[in-house]
Amino acid sequence: MGSFVFQSTNIEGLCLIAPMFHCDQRGYFSKPFERDAFAAHGISLDVVEELETCSARGTLRGLHFQRRHSQNKLVRVLSGEVCDVAVDLRPGSGTFGTWQGFTLSAKNREMLYLPKGFAHGFLAREDNTVVHYLCGDRYDPESEDGILWNDRDLDIRWPLGPEETPLLSGRDQGFQTFQQFKQSLSREMGGNEIG
Repeated sequence: MGSFVFQSTNIEGLCLIAPMFHCDQRGYFSKPFERDAFAAHGISLDVVEELETCSARGTLRGLHFQRRHSQNKLVRVLSGEVCDVAVDLRPGSGTFGTWQGFTLSAKNREMLYLPKGFAHGFLAREDNTVVHYLCGDRYDPESEDGILWNDRDLDIRWPLGPEETPLLSGRDQGFQTFQQFKQSLSREMGGNEIG
């Protein structure tokens, strides 16, 4: 069986991972997570919750984060395909406000590790797309928040045609802009300018 492959990205701490995988005439065997292998690559994930979503083609979920109990996550697709996006919201980071997108699918089996301090979202590219998450902290409904998926300042290039509109929840449609997020973060940090 092959070993894990860890690929760094343009944003420090964000990591694309290929799991251990073996396939033969019987089918396949995969190991998507091993604490020690991840720790050897600087990734500490103490799993608190395991989540799963199933989405219709064109569904966009995000951009979600929690103000308290920020969750680091390991995200993978069990069925279908997504355009997965992570936005760096860490105030001291040199890539604060930067986003990066990835294609995660059941076919390529790649996973994305997001450290704490990121907003996360995805666009389902196929019907019955199943996304699986391991989360390093609990869901905290009182501190859940988000940024608009189509925020002009972030300018995320979702793979949508000119006439395509994603399927969004009412909550996701009502999220704040990135500028509003920066203003509230600045207030929380005592008026210091962010970004």
